[in-house]
Amino acid sequence: MDLMELREQVCLANKLLAEHGLVCLHSGNVSGLDRESGRLVIKPSGVDYETLTPEDMVAVGLITGKVLDSRLRPSVDLPHHLHLYRNLPGVQGITHTHSTYATAWAAAGRAIPLCLTPIADHFGAEIPCAPYVDNEGNNIGQAIMRHRNRAPAILLANHGAFTWGPTAIDSIKLAIVLEDVAKKAFLAAQLGGPIPIPPDEARKWYDRYHHGYGQIVPPRTPSTVTRSGG
Repeated sequence: MDLMELREQVCLANKLLAEHGLVCLHSGNVSGLDRESGRLVIKPSGVDYETLTPEDMVAVGLITGKVLDSRLRPSVDLPHHLHLYRNLPGVQGITHTHSTYATAWAAAGRAIPLCLTPIADHFGAEIPCAPYVDNEGNNIGQAIMRHRNRAPAILLANHGAFTWGPTAIDSIKLAIVLEDVAKKAFLAAQLGGPIPIPPDEARKWYDRYHHGYGQIVPPRTPSTVTRSGG
């Protein structure tokens, strides 16, 4: 992926944060990484979501952590994104939010239990909550690595949530799902507490979703392309 394509994808992902109500004012951010070139792109710090353009996205070297070519400063959460990219080889997209219900669980220091089939589908486990750490250096990134499980998401006590995936768009989709299941689990807690799904059952849902859900689109060849007028 060339740098402009990556900027466009990351800009779109950041705008989706606002469109889905996952952020307030300037909070939250999405980044994307091209591992082949070693360049990541991240939202600039303190810029209104509605004004963001692909050119505003800040390119940074994965190894050096230095800004490559931007007139704007990167998100203050850049160190945490860098730490995760350096330690999660398959990840090329990261989203950080303070979305309402996910952050409510984080404020209580509680994991979101594996109590819904969409949690099993997308995450395969409860959404863990890492204990509080400050934002100095790599503390947040290290806490995520220490306390994560198989789920591509984690809560940070007294802070917010991170999700990650193979692209920036994948990571924002997971952030949208995370907020949805966080709300439903919160409401279930008001009714006496969510009922956990047994691990063996959760595995069935996860495997079906990741290996049998959606469409397999065949490659477009002359024989599969419909010609107009014929």
